[in-house]
Amino acid sequence: MSNMNLSEQEQIRRASVDELRKLGIDPYPAAEYKTNVFAQDILDNYNPDKNNFQEVCLAGRIMTRRIMGNASFAELMDSSGRIQVYFRRDDICPGEDKTMYNTVFKHLLDIGDIIGVKGHVFKTQMGEITVHVEEFTILSKSIRPLPIVKEKDGVLYDAVTDPEMRYRQRYVDLIVNPQVRDVFRKRTQIIHSMRELFDSHGYLEVETPILQPIPGGAAARPFITHHNTLDMPLYLRVANELYLKRLIVGGFEGVYEFAKDFRNEGMDRTHNPEFTVLEIYIAYKDYNWMMTFTEEIIKKAALDLHGKTEVLFGDKLINLNPPFKRISMTDAIKENTGIDISGMDEIALQDVCDKLGVPITPTMGKGKLIDELFGEKCEHNYIQPTFIIDYPTETSPLTKKHRSKPGVTERFELMINGKEIANAYSELNDPIDQMERFQDQLRLSEKGDDEAMFIDLDFIRALEYGMPPTSGMGIGIDRLAMLLTNQPSIQDVLLFPQMKPEKKSTSDPEEKFTEKGIPVEWIEPLKKLGFTTVSKLKEVEKAGKLANDLNGFNKKNKLGLPGLSPQAVEEWLKQ
Repeated sequence: MSNMNLSEQEQIRRASVDELRKLGIDPYPAAEYKTNVFAQDILDNYNPDKNNFQEVCLAGRIMTRRIMGNASFAELMDSSGRIQVYFRRDDICPGEDKTMYNTVFKHLLDIGDIIGVKGHVFKTQMGEITVHVEEFTILSKSIRPLPIVKEKDGVLYDAVTDPEMRYRQRYVDLIVNPQVRDVFRKRTQIIHSMRELFDSHGYLEVETPILQPIPGGAAARPFITHHNTLDMPLYLRVANELYLKRLIVGGFEGVYEFAKDFRNEGMDRTHNPEFTVLEIYIAYKDYNWMMTFTEEIIKKAALDLHGKTEVLFGDKLINLNPPFKRISMTDAIKENTGIDISGMDEIALQDVCDKLGVPITPTMGKGKLIDELFGEKCEHNYIQPTFIIDYPTETSPLTKKHRSKPGVTERFELMINGKEIANAYSELNDPIDQMERFQDQLRLSEKGDDEAMFIDLDFIRALEYGMPPTSGMGIGIDRLAMLLTNQPSIQDVLLFPQMKPEKKSTSDPEEKFTEKGIPVEWIEPLKKLGFTTVSKLKEVEKAGKLANDLNGFNKKNKLGLPGLSPQAVEEWLKQ
């Protein structure tokens, strides 16, 4: 990369790398650096009366520096937190050679550099626990400056809040916004809490294929790829349900998987094309048992994370203590719209949707119309945990028909804060009924429904061998993490959310500039000052100011170009 394309700070830092090497110091050493403590361990356990932590070795990133002549303070951040470190020239350099302090520490180190320090712990006159450094080692030189975040009395100033930068450069976000790291630690704790519960019941954690010949288990649009050797299309899974149920057929009593699923659909604050789902299937259970088990899962996760079942989401206090409200989808629609849709056919449901202003399409069957009614007029109202039960048969092709209510299935979705968190069934294990349901889905597909399920004949074959009565459930881990960490967007709980391609600034070729009479040697300086296209020169109001800026850039970067007059720049602008 040309030095002209680098900021002044980047140029200085790259020059520091060269200077370090000239001094015989490798700015990127390969050897292991053995630490014996973390910053937070010291802060939590240091006792001046016991005089502990007298031989510490820790490593981290320099986040602040205060150079005061022969003694200086800095703040070091490791994976546990930040701690103050104290450098004194004669301790770092006990002999005649003071290079490590006077040159390396004071002039060649920068905020963002990663170093290792050895020394002992003491408490300053201001009462701050500090590491007195007796030796330091450069472990990685940072050649791009970090955004500067200031803190005073526990309040952050100039924090990095731009979502575009935070999500695209998550590594920077994690460095300068320590609370973000805490969100992802909590996400891991949630998964650990769930896994702990499942393992205590003896359920087996398994892995199932991500590349599938048939994308089954959910009504969703898949991503399609191609396997060259087999010369066949493959799909990124939209769900792992059908494979897990094959394992129940095979004799396991309970199986679960934390799975990455992929759906080629829209993106918003609660949807990402790649997301994490927990799916669990237990033999000899039904959806009533699974509702109680789901309550236990959610309650345990909240207690393990917060020590209580009440959680704050935005300005809403949500109580996750069981039992949760249970209401049928039909009753929920009546509760929120005043309309009883019981017994209505497709035409009547279309009229209701039109009356209530619910957008519909000709491809929607009876079940989809009911689902749209609920989604548009009801779902967002269920802030406290609520099981919406007994879904239409048409939208639940893998679910047992209700044992006593015609036209609906034994299915529930758990709504919290107006969003679906979990989805579960009494699983359909009648192979003949299942085949008929798949054929119904095929007819919906022919009608134009691009989310209709494929027919999976191998899954039918598995059911024909006999699957015990089973209940299965899926929980959206990303949405649960949002809820339990009080994050408003799914992108805040995904380390690397899907993003649009990064916008690249447009730049005209050289000939566009030379056509305007601009000498070739001044084109790069112009672009560095932001005039990447000829059209941007129209924004210049004063030729004299641009001439001064270019002459200053020339001098600062030691380009050696002859001085530029305002009159010459005026001629460029006239062209």
